[in-house]
Amino acid sequence: MVQSKAADVDGYLAEVPGERREALARLRDLCRAELKGFTEGMEYGMPSYARDGVVEIGFASQKQYISFYILRTDVRAAFEQRLAGHDMGKGCLRFRKPEKIDFDLVRDLLAATAAGPGTVC
Repeated sequence: MVQSKAADVDGYLAEVPGERREALARLRDLCRAELKGFTEGMEYGMPSYARDGVVEIGFASQKQYISFYILRTDVRAAFEQRLAGHDMGKGCLRFRKPEKIDFDLVRDLLAATAAGPGTVC
């Protein structure tokens, strides 16, 4: 699933293959816990979290991996050492297996994002 036509995150999670659903639900729970004041929605066919109408975080079940989008350039720069060695795209972390998701790193990235506004890529 690259882009979903689901109307909301519950619908999105219902479409996800069972072996990934638990990991994606956990990502959602972390986003909801850490991103106070953000709005959960569906943008670009995936769950997204926006502050003042600007999407800063998202995640998606892709064909070969789970993507976790960190759209803040300052947050990625601040975590450069911890992100080294991870499979990274321009603005996302790629996890090839749900059991390989580093939820502690994700929580820290979310907390840093929530700490204040910044520039998105």
